[in-house]
Amino acid sequence: MALKAIRTEHTPAEVNIHLRAKAHDRLLIDQAAELLGSNRSQFMLASALKEAKNVILDQASIYVDNKNIPKRTGMAGHTGNTRSDRRHEPIADNQIPLVG
Repeated sequence: MALKAIRTEHTPAEVNIHLRAKAHDRLLIDQAAELLGSNRSQFMLASALKEAKNVILDQASIYVDNKNIPKRTGMAGHTGNTRSDRRHEPIADNQIPLVG
């Protein structure tokens, strides 16, 4: 497994984030940070930001109208005349949520 170095920003931090941890957790974080060539703060901030983005992306929904639904679902060319095509009909307000 290749280790990827953490990119560090050269802009000064604007706020402090404080947290408490158990000694063995801090040691684990320090070991991981060292393997990536970063310090504890850089590692923790990069890890927290990555997880925050993943959580937000997991909650995202994309809305499309009836005209664009075939392109978004891979149903291009379908007429909607078959029973399997009807399951992609709009639920309400002419929009269907596509959860990514």
